[in-house]
Amino acid sequence: MRFLPLLLLMAAALPAADLDARVQHGYADSNGVKIHYASLGKGPLMVMIHGFPDFWYTWRHQMEGLSASYQTVAIDLRGYNLSDKPKGVENYDMRLLLGDVAAVIKHLGRDKAIIVGHDWGGAIAWQFAMHLPQMTEKLIICNLPHVRGLARELANNPQQQKNSQYARNFQQEGAHLKLSPEGLTFWVKDPAAKEKYIEAFKRSDFEAMLNYYKRNYPREPYTEDTSPLIKVKAPVLMIHGLGDTALLAGALNNNWEFVEQDLTLVTIPGASHFVQQDAAEMVTRSMKMWLNR
Repeated sequence: MRFLPLLLLMAAALPAADLDARVQHGYADSNGVKIHYASLGKGPLMVMIHGFPDFWYTWRHQMEGLSASYQTVAIDLRGYNLSDKPKGVENYDMRLLLGDVAAVIKHLGRDKAIIVGHDWGGAIAWQFAMHLPQMTEKLIICNLPHVRGLARELANNPQQQKNSQYARNFQQEGAHLKLSPEGLTFWVKDPAAKEKYIEAFKRSDFEAMLNYYKRNYPREPYTEDTSPLIKVKAPVLMIHGLGDTALLAGALNNNWEFVEQDLTLVTIPGASHFVQQDAAEMVTRSMKMWLNR
């Protein structure tokens, strides 16, 4: 009997260890661009969208925690890992990125999904919910304030302007030449995961990664967004690691003005930009509780 606790611990560790063996991989066609996805579980569809620099594996903890009740599907954005990497900045227009998510949902035989996004995936998720409300059941955003909140901070907050220097650097021609697979994994803490990230980034296209910034990130001189507001019709859960130095918490203010239904905001002190990994358990638990309300 003395070995029982050890056996229980080993059993608990098994799911994380063999995630790669249990997920089902597939490809959706988005007007000729192949979008790779990894799927785990059965139930209502949940599509998870990563940011920069990342790939589908960033959602591994949430897939483990939610796949008992949902079909969790994590995609590789175009330009990343196993998805196609079309050349040209015009191929990373937001309209096409929304089409990639819609293509995955349709490929899986569904009409709508719970949309989950982080960083650039969060920007895509916000826009998806605004422009394709009929395909958005619920919206979960990790560390990406509403695009209007970010635009407001870029226009008025000197600290956010300073902290967005990295984005201005990425918008410069030839910026991708300064990137490397190893350098892009600076934020990955788990040694085993780091190796997977290096492999994924070796399969990725750095110029394509930065085309997201060149095509879609605001440019100087920064101004507030005064275009007609399209409110999000779905319920929204926002989770934000307050240690994020790229997207400061001030951009979270008044995000409730951009949605028609309820907005739940969870802030996590000590967690960085990559909150879904830094505070994996709390993020998964928050998602589960919110979805089960």
